Amino acid sequence: TFRERMDGFPVEIRMLSRFTRPPDAKQTLRELAEGRVDIVIGTHRLLSPSVAFRDLGLVIIDEEQRFGVAQKERLKALRTEVDVLSMSATPIPRTLNMAFSGLRDISLIESPPRDRQAVETTVLEFSEDVVREAVLHEIERGGQVFFVHNRVRSIGAFAEWLRTTVPEARVVVGHGQMSERALEKAMNTFLAGEADVLLATSIIENGIDIPSANTLLVNRADRFGLAQLYQLRGRVGRSDRLAYAYFLVPPSQPLSTTARARLHALQEFCELGSGFRIAARDLEIRGAGNMLGAEQHGFMEAVGFETYCQLLEEAVAELEGQSIPSRRPVELHLGMDLQLPEDYIPEAALRLSFYKRLTACENEASLSDLLEEIVDRYGPSPPQLENLAMAQRIRTAAVRAGMSRIERRGGKWRLFLDPSGRPPENLAEVLGGLEKVRVMPTGEISISDAAFGLRELLETLGRLLC
Repeated sequence: TFRERMDGFPVEIRMLSRFTRPPDAKQTLRELAEGRVDIVIGTHRLLSPSVAFRDLGLVIIDEEQRFGVAQKERLKALRTEVDVLSMSATPIPRTLNMAFSGLRDISLIESPPRDRQAVETTVLEFSEDVVREAVLHEIERGGQVFFVHNRVRSIGAFAEWLRTTVPEARVVVGHGQMSERALEKAMNTFLAGEADVLLATSIIENGIDIPSANTLLVNRADRFGLAQLYQLRGRVGRSDRLAYAYFLVPPSQPLSTTARARLHALQEFCELGSGFRIAARDLEIRGAGNMLGAEQHGFMEAVGFETYCQLLEEAVAELEGQSIPSRRPVELHLGMDLQLPEDYIPEAALRLSFYKRLTACENEASLSDLLEEIVDRYGPSPPQLENLAMAQRIRTAAVRAGMSRIERRGGKWRLFLDPSGRPPENLAEVLGGLEKVRVMPTGEISISDAAFGLRELLETLGRLLC
């Protein structure tokens, strides 16, 4: 494709992969080092120590989700001032989070190719009837079928079952453990239209462009990642014909919560150009990984990106001679039910998301907006939601009033002043107007809760700010 696009320009283009013959590969490597090859297109083979460039200026990483952190760093290390363009329909959560955080620039291509149609996506229980009907429907309209069975050990037996179930179909098998020549022969057979069904592992996930193949079946779809399933679905519907994707799951077998979330997301985001939203949902399901390490997904348990930014901000402030603001979180032990009911927000991930967003509200306006959104989506608020809102109001006021902990225990309120900060100037004046108040030398303030409720506590904390 590159050679066709660059035809007529003085540009030398070569390919480098395990399919390249050794003499050709040796010549390409030599001419790359000499600067006589302008563009080299290759697989992970380009990461080998034997590959050297005379003057590398641009690295384009297509299908970025197929590369690990170390591999991408190796590409960037080929030359100090190299420009890097990473391309993917489904960026890795870590990469997407870097873009959201402003560490990377991001561009979206949302316009689909001309006459392209969205792939009709269905999640079904595996059955002989479903497989036979889907394959025959595609063959009858003159098309071809991708069938993904991601187990090399049983793919031969599955091929025999498929040939028995749909004897009208010509089936060819392809997987990564085949020799280069055998795999190339299988792919060329399918590409030439001499086979109706390509039974393969997830090796077809990327780089396959066969416009005549417009039906995809994926066996055990619950075992695949969300980005993988989206990439597999992208193998069909590459022409102006309506394409079908069937994600098959075991009959009468419960799926994990994560698997259900992935399959639901695929059905929800089935329109053209939905890869970015799929990637965002993948980020939500799998976590953003570690910005300072090699983990490209997962929920950070050690130093995360926010903590890193906080430490960096404090270090810069210290070097500039500025006072470092205290960021110690306020502990609340209010004896309130703060757990949102499962029948109000059924999805655990969404409940966690709302907890996180709620604790990030630092003023009444943002808190009111969030509460309005929750009520709008899920109906009248339960008492637990009101409790959460009150607790957040108290936490915010406590931070500004210089408190580190607030407890309600044994008929008393116990407020603890932050030892690293200065007490409010009007502390004595405010406390003087309350009944049964004791102030300890340790900074603990004890107040009887006989006639002192949550709203009175919030009001008192507010007065300490004056």
